[in-house]
Order: sequence, then C-alpha cells, then structure tokens
Amino acid sequence: MEKKEYHVIAETGIHARPATMLVQAASKFSSDVNIEFDGKSVNLKSIMGVMSLGVGQGADITITAEGDDEADAIAAITETMTKEGLAE
Repeated sequence: MEKKEYHVIAETGIHARPATMLVQAASKFSSDVNIEFDGKSVNLKSIMGVMSLGVGQGADITITAEGDDEADAIAAITETMTKEGLAE
C-alpha cells in the first residue's frame, strides 16, 4: 500500500472542479484509491464521496492506494495536486 499526506493550500479547498480532476486522475488506475479527512475515508473515484468530505483550505488529507499500480496512482494524484495548486 502506498500512502501520502497533503496539506490543502487552495483558497476554495477541494470543491467541484478540483474534486473532478482528482477523481479523473484516480479513475485511470485499477488500484483502490481512497482519500481520508477528519477521520472519514472515501473512494477517490467517487465524486459524491469526495465532495461529501467538505475539504477546506488548510486541511490535512491522506491519499492511499492499494493494488498493482498503486505507486503510479499516487504519483499521478500528486502531480494533479501540484499542477492545480491544490496542495503541497
């Protein structure tokens, strides 16, 4: 299992557009990918799940991936987070 922590820096947090981009990035992989925030964990391939977390600016989140392409999944999600200015 691969695991990476992020600190959300985007002013609007992870709202509709960035959530969609993260879901699209995670959906390219066969691994199970989850996002964890405030004691709750949801499938990162589910837009409704991600939106239900209500991740705001300054939040600390953890992304985990488990499966054949887990390292690639984490790398792609990290790239999306960085490129979109969502988290560091």
